[in-house]
Parts: sequence; structure tokens; C-alpha cells
Amino acid sequence: MDDMPYPDWLRFVREVWDKYGMPRQVAELGCGTGSITIPLVNAGFRISGIDLSSDMLSIARDKMESTPQGHRLFQDGQVQWICQNMTDWELPEQVDSVISFCDCVNYLTEPEDVIRTFQATHRGLKPGGTFIFDVHHPNTLRRYDEEQPFMLDDRSVSYLWTCEYDAVRTEIEHHLTIFARVDDAQNSLYERFEEVHVQRSYEQEWLSTELYKAGFRDVKCYADFTWNEPGEEAARLFFVAVK
Repeated sequence: MDDMPYPDWLRFVREVWDKYGMPRQVAELGCGTGSITIPLVNAGFRISGIDLSSDMLSIARDKMESTPQGHRLFQDGQVQWICQNMTDWELPEQVDSVISFCDCVNYLTEPEDVIRTFQATHRGLKPGGTFIFDVHHPNTLRRYDEEQPFMLDDRSVSYLWTCEYDAVRTEIEHHLTIFARVDDAQNSLYERFEEVHVQRSYEQEWLSTELYKAGFRDVKCYADFTWNEPGEEAARLFFVAVK
């Protein structure tokens, strides 16, 4: 994940908030290890980081606690880490904005789960609140299949990444074989482990329709961290929905 464009996500969400209204309370769905959450807390926002993985939330806590306090981080912001499924997430109070980046919605491989997530998010937002998220364009998954396999050969970690694509469901299954270096007093060894990630893409029109059905009154879609309308060459679709 070292080359993921976290600064671009942070820039884009601030641009959206500048346009639609700056929030005080934010919920992040699929916050993972806090790579977006923590900078927003540093900037003074109150964030509820929600993720299904307790392991990732544990890493997020450790990352936040290890941030140097001498840089005046977390002075005004507050954060809570919550282990919940994004399909039925719930907080005690409604929030001003909900964000979900790094194609988290693509991990919902059944349309019913996407619909449930949209409905839960509409319930969790204050009137006028914004729901901001990105998904892979369907063509992105097709390109993954065409361009595989992917390989990394580094001193500390190496991997082999292959894909299986289901054109009927526009669904892709990523298989990663990872070799991570483990050093001890006598030897340098590599530990092998496997990961499988399954993602499904959805058409822009269908996502917009379901957002309206969930109760959002204004839905816009943009391409690749910009304010441009998406075309077939777009890699990511960015949605901004207003309650």
C-alpha cells in the first residue's frame, strides 16, 4: 500500500467539504489502519473510524499512539475506532459527513449489501450531510485481468499477484502470495503467506439510482480525484451524495 495516493484522497475530500460545507463530526467506513483517519484527526476533525477487521483497527490505534505528540497532533480532533460491518453501521448520533475511500464499496460483492450500506449511511447522516466515496470503474477490473500477473521483488517483501475475473458478475478475485523477510539473531528468512481479495464493480448509473432510492437528494459523480465527469477511461468513480 506504500504507493496508494492517500494525499489525493485527503485533498479531494477537503475540496468537497469546502464546496458542500465543512463538517465537525465524520464517520469513515472501511477505515483500515487509519491512513486517512489519522491525518483528519490531526486536522481537528472528530472521526469515527469503522472497520470490520479488528486487526486493522488495532494497527490504527498503535499508529495513532506512536505519532509524536510534540507536533501538536490531536490537539482539537478526537477519534474512536469501532468494529462494525459497513452494511449496518450505526453511531449514537448522526454525523455531518461519511467517507469511504480506497474502493471499500467494491468489497461488497452483492448488490443487496451495497443497498444496505447506502441506507445505513443515509440514516447516520444529519440533514444536509454528505456521503463521499470512491469505487473502481468496471473497466478497471477488466484491465487488472488483462495486465496480470503483478510482481514485486524487494529486499524486505516480495509478492506474486494473480487475478481471476468473472465477466458476468464484473467480479475479480485477487490471489497474493507474499514473502516477508523475518530477521533473527542468526538468519534472514522469508515467511510465506497467502491473501485473497474479492471485489465487484457496479455501473455508475446503478449506484446513482440506488443512492437516490436510499433517500439522498443530490448525487454527483466525478473521475479520478477531479471534478471532471467520468468517461470510459476513468480508473475510479468518486460519488458525492447529499442527504
